[in-house]
Amino acid sequence: MMAFLDFHPMEFVKNLRYMGIGMLGIFIVIGVIAGLTLLLNFLTGGKEHE
Repeated sequence: MMAFLDFHPMEFVKNLRYMGIGMLGIFIVIGVIAGLTLLLNFLTGGKEHE
């Protein structure tokens, strides 16, 4: 009746690899966006007057 609630802890351990790869991908994309933002700011920023 409630077979969909079976608990398999090893399945979680097996999926840690895929979760880690996904997190790494997210950090890489955030790094690329931050790098592009800094690059565009450097290229298009005008000189500041004192």
